[in-house]
Amino acid sequence: MELLTNIQATLTEQFGPFGPLLAVGILGMFLVLLTLPVLLKKRVDPLDKLRASNRQEASGKEKKQKLRQNSGTDKLDKYSDFLEPKDEEEYSAVRLKLLQAGYRSKTAVRTYHFLQFALGITMLIIGSLIAIFLKTTGDPSTQKIIMTILLPGVVGYMFPKYWVTKRQQARQEEIVNGFPDSLDMMLVCVEAGQSLDQSIVRVATEIRAGFPALADEYQMVAHEMKAGKDRIQVLRDMSERAGVTDVSSFVTVLIQSATFGTSIAEALRVYAAEMRDKRVMRAEEKANTLPTKMTLATMMLTVPPLLIILIGPSVYNIAKILNGTNF
Repeated sequence: MELLTNIQATLTEQFGPFGPLLAVGILGMFLVLLTLPVLLKKRVDPLDKLRASNRQEASGKEKKQKLRQNSGTDKLDKYSDFLEPKDEEEYSAVRLKLLQAGYRSKTAVRTYHFLQFALGITMLIIGSLIAIFLKTTGDPSTQKIIMTILLPGVVGYMFPKYWVTKRQQARQEEIVNGFPDSLDMMLVCVEAGQSLDQSIVRVATEIRAGFPALADEYQMVAHEMKAGKDRIQVLRDMSERAGVTDVSSFVTVLIQSATFGTSIAEALRVYAAEMRDKRVMRAEEKANTLPTKMTLATMMLTVPPLLIILIGPSVYNIAKILNGTNF
């Protein structure tokens, strides 16, 4: 008891009245970090191992699929139950968002949640260290200490989500900007006698320098068609990966053209003209919003200097008169 009393007195003397509470909180956080690997380690049921071995012996296909997948090689594989959402809709939504941001790896969802968890814990520890430093150098309030600890943790946890959202928006904007030009190239290739598959491959090669994200989408479509996947399903997958309304409308036009047997060249010609008009309309819309956006900046940068020039001398003279001084 005397040892505990001495420790409490030392903590109170060094860090103030909240010293013991702060020490207990930091100790608890480190204990949680030490026990997490034990809790996350999943024990494999022997019966599950037996069933898996029986299925592998009965079917060679499943064994080949396991060899193609990186099962057991990923360091985060054993923590997949903790890092990946259990809800199928939530998992699909995160997976689609990462695909639209350009992250196509099979472990993208797992890595995304691991980064959220790791950055959150790391920034929480950094915030705790900063709070300890502030406590030793001064006497901050309890609210300031709590905000110093929690705010970096929240920022670290939300940073991967912010990064993925910005990447998604930038990629979609790039696809929107390059889509009309790609349709014009595709129309030229189709009218020159090439098939739709050959046109997609040629367009992916030509636009890669200016619009790599759109070129990747076209190249993936070409590879999936060569692999024998259904063309309609390939186009729908491209629409989901892009997440752009123009691409979705283009896919609908191609599907309708293939369903009703109409000319693909004619459909491309009409839709390419619409995309060019739409791009001009977007440019005009941005140009029309510029005066409204510049009004506030113009008022802030023009009106105050103008008032100073016009009213400044009068205010100065009035102040001199009120002070009783001569001109």
